[in-house]
Amino acid sequence: MNNARSIHNLALVGFMGTGKSTIGRLVAEQIQFGFVDTDALIEERLGRSISDIFAAEGEAAFRQYEKQAVEELGRQRNLVIAAGGGLVVDPANMASLKAHALVIWLVASPETIWERVQTQTHRPLLQGPDPLAKIRALLEAREPA
Repeated sequence: MNNARSIHNLALVGFMGTGKSTIGRLVAEQIQFGFVDTDALIEERLGRSISDIFAAEGEAAFRQYEKQAVEELGRQRNLVIAAGGGLVVDPANMASLKAHALVIWLVASPETIWERVQTQTHRPLLQGPDPLAKIRALLEAREPA
């Protein structure tokens, strides 16, 4: 059995607010790769915001859109991919990314993440009474991924 990887992309993974899109754009420019943000790709394809997708269809449907995007991106070359923050929760997504991309995990403290995202209104998972506690809980739940 041949388990060789064919690395032709770079994927940045990590929680929301860790800098995937910001760093991804900079790296793509430096290495002359294209740049794709999976969240922006999904929004563009569906013509709706992530918040609207979550509200209308739920998180499970959104995660399915993520899975489709990751599979499609594996057939493209010379991309820096900023993966949505929850994309890594599905082991199939990580397996897909690892098959075609060098995967780099970006991290930040819960406080830094909150400082970066607290003014952003497009974060449906943080729409609750204690967003910092939600960040901590999600980070802990996602760490094994």
